[in-house]
Amino acid sequence: MSSALDALLDLLDLERIEQDIFRGRSRSAVVPRVFGGQVAAQALVAAGRTVPEDRTAHSLHAYFLRMGDPGAPIVYTVDRIRDGRSFTTRRVVAVQHGQPIFHLSASFQTYEEGLEHQAAMPSAPAPETLPTAAEMLPRHLPPHVAKRLVEARAAVDLRYADVPPWGSVGQPREPRSQVWFRTNGKLADDPLLHVCLATYVSDMTLLDSVLLAHGRGGWAVGDVVGASLDHAMWFHRPFRADEWLLYDQESPSASGGRGLGQARIYTQDGRLAITVIQEGVVRVPRG
Repeated sequence: MSSALDALLDLLDLERIEQDIFRGRSRSAVVPRVFGGQVAAQALVAAGRTVPEDRTAHSLHAYFLRMGDPGAPIVYTVDRIRDGRSFTTRRVVAVQHGQPIFHLSASFQTYEEGLEHQAAMPSAPAPETLPTAAEMLPRHLPPHVAKRLVEARAAVDLRYADVPPWGSVGQPREPRSQVWFRTNGKLADDPLLHVCLATYVSDMTLLDSVLLAHGRGGWAVGDVVGASLDHAMWFHRPFRADEWLLYDQESPSASGGRGLGQARIYTQDGRLAITVIQEGVVRVPRG
């Protein structure tokens, strides 16, 4: 296991203050605010620690309310909304400096048999044939920016199937993007941990497809400014975040200073594991 993955797992190991109150720390990000995927993953950890072990997360719906301060702790308060025979619902509010910065609702379910069908996995190059982030990013970004991005994502092996937005500035393309990802090291057999790590990664690239449609390079090159507004995930089938997952992303719409990204995450053997939808602020800087 890499030291970066160790540090990320430590970040997700929240301190329990009271029965349903937890405290988390932050890590530095590429932009001077708390990375949204970190807050979402920590909130899901907090919710999951109040749920019976036989119930796994099947969905989450979240809103990013304020920018997080990476220099201050985050307090997560869990409301036990419902404990039913099959489903458990939790609401989590993340607070900094006395104000809510993030709100999450999550639902958990006991395993049961049911009807089965899924969308077919799209074609994609094998992950082993693609360059690593450390190999690709310096080709397209200034050295100091590439270094910061590589360091920020060091816990995850994330590989683009095509040139990322900052590698094709000024060249509008189809608003679709594919990346393969897995953690840089093996994880324990804890379903909640794998779900939380997939949640963490899901906020890294989902709005890339919005940028591709307009030939924009994004926050890495400064030709747009933006932030996540809301985030929703549905967990359909078991998966491991330490095995290759294909993140197939597209943007059906951008308007009003907002862009929408939607995606499906597949295991390498073709099982649809997760559906993700996110809207974010995407603005062209003035002047």
